[in-house]
Amino acid sequence: MMQASVEISVYPLRRDYGTPILKFIDRLKKYPHVEVHVNSMSTHLFGPYDELMAALTKEMKATFQEDDCETVMVLKVLNVDLRP
Repeated sequence: MMQASVEISVYPLRRDYGTPILKFIDRLKKYPHVEVHVNSMSTHLFGPYDELMAALTKEMKATFQEDDCETVMVLKVLNVDLRP
């Protein structure tokens, strides 16, 4: 099973930008095989590639649909596990 690492930054284009970011991170933390590390600049995800990508697809779409604002998401995807 291929492991992967993802770095993602979420930028809601509104004044109350923190709420959609925190909701997105909280939803990602509910996936049992996805390890989530948060810092002040981005969120790092680690786990099986297929599970990471499925979680991201679902939760990115939810963020785009839920929040009444445009949102920018920047991702880096690596095909190795760079867990600290």
